[in-house]
Amino acid sequence: MKKSPFKKITSAVFRKKVAIQEIVREPTSGGIIFRFTEDKKDIEVLLIQDSKNRWTIPKGHIEPGETAKMTARREIEEETGLKNVSILTWLGKIHFKYRRSDKLVLMTTQIYLVQALDDHELPTGEKWMKGIQWFSFADALNAIEYEDIGKLMLIAKKKIRAGEFS
Repeated sequence: MKKSPFKKITSAVFRKKVAIQEIVREPTSGGIIFRFTEDKKDIEVLLIQDSKNRWTIPKGHIEPGETAKMTARREIEEETGLKNVSILTWLGKIHFKYRRSDKLVLMTTQIYLVQALDDHELPTGEKWMKGIQWFSFADALNAIEYEDIGKLMLIAKKKIRAGEFS
């Protein structure tokens, strides 16, 4: 007996998910990288485009023996090629969760404010990235895919304007 088209669609939509067997915590760290525009009146933010075309900031897993700040520096260099940067201050942390097969992954990302010190140092993305680009602050805020990072970008801009670095 032949399956109806409706039956094929509903069976694909209502596939049974595998039950969550484990909760995994993954600490990560990264940075909102900025530089001043030539006229020093505004800032630009460096974003990377991940393999799913989402614009975000460079970040990655904290390795054993690393602090969050060390990880932010390492990930920025690995993902952007920028070496001449200064980590100015901690901005906050974001939490999100996602499912990886039978695991629930709870990710916490420490975010730092990072200044690119050499305007002539060109960012170079890793092979897995779809893009890497300097954006005006407003365009970066519009492009960023994650609301929590957008909120930290607003805090970053306020700190930059006030010169508040610890």
